This record gives sequence, C-alpha cells and structure tokens, in this order.
Amino acid sequence: MLDPQHARKAFHAELCKKFAHPSNQCSHSIPRFCSAPSLNPILTTPKSSVNLLLKFWSSSIGKKWLVALTGLALLGFVVAHLVGNLQMFAGAAKINAYAEFLHANDKPLWVARLGLILCFVGHIVATLTLVKMNRAARPKAYAISRNVQAKISTRTMALSGLTVLSFIVFHLLHYTLRVTDPRFKTVAEGGQLDTVFDVYRMVVLGFGNPLLSGFYIVSVGLLALHLSHGISSVFQTFGLESKRSAQWMPTAGKLLSVVIFAGYASIPTAVLLGFLK
Repeated sequence: MLDPQHARKAFHAELCKKFAHPSNQCSHSIPRFCSAPSLNPILTTPKSSVNLLLKFWSSSIGKKWLVALTGLALLGFVVAHLVGNLQMFAGAAKINAYAEFLHANDKPLWVARLGLILCFVGHIVATLTLVKMNRAARPKAYAISRNVQAKISTRTMALSGLTVLSFIVFHLLHYTLRVTDPRFKTVAEGGQLDTVFDVYRMVVLGFGNPLLSGFYIVSVGLLALHLSHGISSVFQTFGLESKRSAQWMPTAGKLLSVVIFAGYASIPTAVLLGFLK
C-alpha cells in the first residue's frame, strides 16, 4: 500500500505527464504543483482551463477524484437527512415544524436537491467509466489472480448502488412528491393528514406497511454497505492513507456505516413495533 508521500508524488507525476509540455522537466516536488513554463499560459486562459479540466477528467485519477468528491457530498446529505429524520422521536410537533421550515425555504431546498442530483449522476457516471477503463487496462494475469476478490467487490458495489438508486426514486415519489399513496393528502382533500406539513402522520402511515418498511431497511442496509467501502476509498484517493491509518480507517468506516444504518432503520422499526403511532 502506498504511503501518502508516495501517493502524492504519483498523482503529481501523472498530472505533469498529461498536462505539461514533453520538453519541460518536473522535479515532482511536494507540495508544489508542476512549475513547467508551458503550464502558466494554460492556466490563464478560460479555453485552456476547460481543456485542462477535460484532460483531468479523461485520466483515471480525475475520475477517482470526482467519485470521491461527489461521494463526500452525498455522505454529508445522508448524515444531515438522518439528523432531520430522527426528530420523529421528538414528537409530531417537532418533526412537522422542521418540515414547515424546509418548505418555507423552498428555493434553496430545490437548489440543494438539484446539486445532489448532479452529484449523484456524476458519481454514477464517473464510477462506471472508471470500472470500464480499469477492465480495459487490466492484464489477463492480474484478472486471473484477483478474479474472485474483484468480482465480489464490484458486484457488491454495483448491487448496493443500483438498489439505493431505485430506493431514492421511490422515496422521492412516496414522501416528497406524494404520488404513491392517496392517504398523503389533507383531510379536506380526502386524505388522512391534518395539514400539508403533517410529516409525522405521513411517516407512520407509510411505514405501517411491512413490505415498504422491509424495502426501506434493506435499502439503507445496502447503502451502509456501500459507504463502508467508499469511506476508506476516499482516503486512498486523496493520498491520506498511511500504514498507521490503514489499521483504523476501515473500522471507522464500518462503524460510521453501522450508525447510519441503525439511525435510518430505527424509524420504520419503531413504527412497526408501535413505538411511533
């Protein structure tokens, strides 16, 4: 496993190889970026800056960075969303006031949603493209010697990612757009909600369905599995992993994933057991 110094040197060397003029020399110093003269005019013109970004995207490192950055943004949302959802245990007044606050700031909320959608799409596209590049560049001998381990890791991430994607789509249709359950309307409109912000009642009604609760719990379980692998991968991508951190980083990632799973799964479980009603 590469130490942080070696990883940063390798990253810097690839940047110089791709973006600097072949005639320039680079000492690969840390933490300086490539100081080749031909890079300076590139960074000063908008067109060349776009070309630089496109070249960075075309490299495997560029895709790994995009996967890592979008993954961190999505992880931040997952944690923030969990904190909001756990207000269910504080009572109907608390969670409904939180929902009303969000809807009172509707424009920033939709900007955040669009940003999350872009992050999600970018995360998927970069991951699939990176997998395709790795498979195309992988020697046959490597593929044979690491075949079983690679397949388990890849299939698990693909399964968890696709399940989480389908879950998010359904979750938005169910609780955000409210088009899957006719009860998610006010009493005046023929539904069972006291007000349009009666999120507490809506969640209890929704998770009262064991099949829906089961799908939700399985989905957040696969999300946790996805995160347990992704969190440690982020540190590797940024060159922050060392021999010492490699001992506790996977454990920390798994612990955080378990906490996230327990938090999300606690809500439908509490509804099914009658603690939330």
